[in-house]
Amino acid sequence: MATQEKVDVAIVGAGASGSVFAAVLANAGKKVVVLETGPDWQLSDLISSDFWGRRIKTAGAPFLLEGKNPFGYSYQSGWGVGGAALHYFANLPRLLPNDFKIRSEHQRALDWPISYQDVAPYYDQVARDIGVSGNARAEEIWRPAGEPYPMPPMKTFRNGEVWLKGFEAVGIRMVPAAVGMNSTDYKGRPACIYDGWCHIGCPTGALSNPLVTYLADARKAGAEVRARSTVTRVLTNRQGTRVSAVEYYDAKKERRVQEASVVVLAAWSAQNPRILLNSATDRHPRGLANTSGLVGKYMMCHYSSGTWALFDEDVQNHLGTTGAQFMSYDRYGKTAHPGVFGSSFIVAGTALKTSDLGGFANARLDLFGAELQAFMKRAARGLTRIGAFGEELPNIDNRIELAADKDEFGMPLGRIHHSFDQDAVGLWNANFEEGLRIAKATGAREVWSARGNMPTIHLMGGTIMGTDAGNSVVNSYGQSHELPNLYLAGPGIFPTGGASNPTYTIFALSLRGAEQLAAKWRTVDL
Repeated sequence: MATQEKVDVAIVGAGASGSVFAAVLANAGKKVVVLETGPDWQLSDLISSDFWGRRIKTAGAPFLLEGKNPFGYSYQSGWGVGGAALHYFANLPRLLPNDFKIRSEHQRALDWPISYQDVAPYYDQVARDIGVSGNARAEEIWRPAGEPYPMPPMKTFRNGEVWLKGFEAVGIRMVPAAVGMNSTDYKGRPACIYDGWCHIGCPTGALSNPLVTYLADARKAGAEVRARSTVTRVLTNRQGTRVSAVEYYDAKKERRVQEASVVVLAAWSAQNPRILLNSATDRHPRGLANTSGLVGKYMMCHYSSGTWALFDEDVQNHLGTTGAQFMSYDRYGKTAHPGVFGSSFIVAGTALKTSDLGGFANARLDLFGAELQAFMKRAARGLTRIGAFGEELPNIDNRIELAADKDEFGMPLGRIHHSFDQDAVGLWNANFEEGLRIAKATGAREVWSARGNMPTIHLMGGTIMGTDAGNSVVNSYGQSHELPNLYLAGPGIFPTGGASNPTYTIFALSLRGAEQLAAKWRTVDL
């Protein structure tokens, strides 16, 4: 075993949240090491191909999946430097004020210990930092006013525009989607070319992945990114009052220890609880930061009710972005659909490819052989879709535990238990019903629901924030209630998940937490 020279900060994970902490702390003059289990990707490694794009999807030790609706994580986390934000759609909607006080307002779920107003300035700062395209003023029909986005909305294409007639018919307002993509040149990065390959990584730098935004800033400020470094435990001092180091295995599978004044766990939402639980000691028999017993609890995800439409005209469905051209919060009220509870977030207009995630071949799972071939010929010109993301409320039974089986480093595998409740199922169905009404109003030749197994999207929770160690794992900055020099980052700290894509909020909360850590350094590094 080798012990590395002590650093100020050891960050576990080089994705969206870890890159923000690395940039802020390195620019504050701290000595920062970022440990990432996968390869050190460069933009030149990102190839516009579903086949090659799989290299940046989930790898490493598997998670065991249980429950009525097992969590399918193949596209929900990443592999290597940049994390899942290498292949995210860069849809950057915000949470809304009604997401933060569900318990207070509806006697359901949990409250956040902060409000929308606490996060809003960081949404604006993130937009300046990474570049966001959209129309902030148009969004203010649903949210408080803020700064304009630094770039105008992205171009739109026929595959999104054909839906507007249907939305108008059912009374749903659509606005340009807020996206972390360049509609114009921004900070030395080029504008998007609209070839629709966002989901496998953008090689031009037009999409705001960590390699070209916060992680690039961190490296310029002197942060070290140490790839092929698999963290298995966080170590503490003898008294168990502070964290002191992380244990990891390098590319040669040799055990190493990286001492640090502060540790930031910024891995995937399932991996952070796994590491904390595996770090149990005599002083922390249930795992680190787990006096509440809530480490690994209250896991949540989104689900989508997709609707397909096939037009006779050429809608140019190969053009655009993988995310969305238009978005709406008109069904975001927690009781917007009668009889069920939870928010829905609606998107329209996504570039389609032949196979893989959301491709033509998956649009009609009932077809095979010649029928599938004939359908795909029509779909190559006329197929397009919309989606409504639904909110799952926190449920303590949705959890992550350690299994008896172990990975190649002797670390217990994680087991994810997940089941949707009746509210989630009811909202999923309500969104399908409304999706068909929208589709029929477009005048499309054929319309149908993209039904199958109820999907699981965007894993959140497991290390939730709250007011104290009795009801949560961390405070609103991601700082552990029990161990003051241990921080958690990413969507794992969300007490509720809303219905909108989480990455904008991940960036904003990470920025808020990292700036607080830098400002309060002397009280943390004792």
